Amino acid sequence: MHKKPEVLQRTLVAKSRLFSIESLDLRFSNGVERTYERLVPGGGNGAVMMAALLDDNTVALIREYGGGVEEYTLTLPKGAIDAGETMLQACNRELQEEIGYGAKEFIYLKKVSLSPSYMSGGIHLILARDLYPSRLEGDEPEPLELVTWKLDNLPELFARDDFNEGRAVAALAITQEYLAGRFAGKILSE
Repeated sequence: MHKKPEVLQRTLVAKSRLFSIESLDLRFSNGVERTYERLVPGGGNGAVMMAALLDDNTVALIREYGGGVEEYTLTLPKGAIDAGETMLQACNRELQEEIGYGAKEFIYLKKVSLSPSYMSGGIHLILARDLYPSRLEGDEPEPLELVTWKLDNLPELFARDDFNEGRAVAALAITQEYLAGRFAGKILSE
């Protein structure tokens, strides 16, 4: 196993309301020094993304505008864990805000990084089951469209141009493995 590089200096390069850019001066175990820049989330308690199953073979997707790609995309419900919230509370709130359902069961699957070379944050992937209708007012600029998709047809979804968020692809692939009994998860409780 490699020894982690020594952090020689951290410098804040820029800051917005959502992110900071940090410069890291590092010295590797072989003596090589490099400067890395990375995006650091603007605080908070992390984020969650849910594969919410309406039944054993149907997942709830949302269609929303992606400012980064300047297109409407299909993705999974997701959002920040607000201050004072547990991960489970954030999952249930985001589901109610984005798809109009709550869930009685949440299974923690995995935390994935978004781009480990350039970003310090990640997102927690959660399977939500035993859904029930319940709606909360969200903070989206326009109503989100609920799109249902059969898990049997995931290859067709993966091939769509408007389904391009890597963490949603990962969440559905891991969900399939969990449901097939080839991936362990952990039931979330308060």
